[in-house]
Amino acid sequence: MTFEEFAAAQVGPLLGMAAAMSGDPGLAEDLVQEVLLKAHRRWRRIERLDAPPAYVRRMLVNEFLSWRRKWARYIPKADVEPDTRQPDHAEAHAERSALLAEVVKLPRRQRAVLVLRYYEGMSDAQIAEVLGCAETTVRGYAFRGLAALRIEMKSAELR
Repeated sequence: MTFEEFAAAQVGPLLGMAAAMSGDPGLAEDLVQEVLLKAHRRWRRIERLDAPPAYVRRMLVNEFLSWRRKWARYIPKADVEPDTRQPDHAEAHAERSALLAEVVKLPRRQRAVLVLRYYEGMSDAQIAEVLGCAETTVRGYAFRGLAALRIEMKSAELR
């Protein structure tokens, strides 16, 4: 398989995963572009691996986790609060938007674990392998992330 075929097949899933982790479609595109550039440079080595898509997903998670150090120099920070008004669409869309807004507030590792578990459907063992940590650490991140989401969603209901 050529790199071009691989990239064409994987760009959609990678963009979805990056958007779920970052909460920003523009940043997701930047993350995927960075990862695919790096993968292209190393493609001869990557294509010989047992699971090139899994390797590239791990590259994406690592890029996302190091994003703050790298991208904070490039993304301007506004003093103005963003417009959080939701369009008058279906209630499910509003709930999903509210949940995504809360997910974005989570620490990066908790967010990565929740995205890998619920968006990618990975097991704790697979997530531990991607993040390079123990399964118990993965479960701890998931527990704390879900607990924080429950608290934030409950307080949002009370407002």
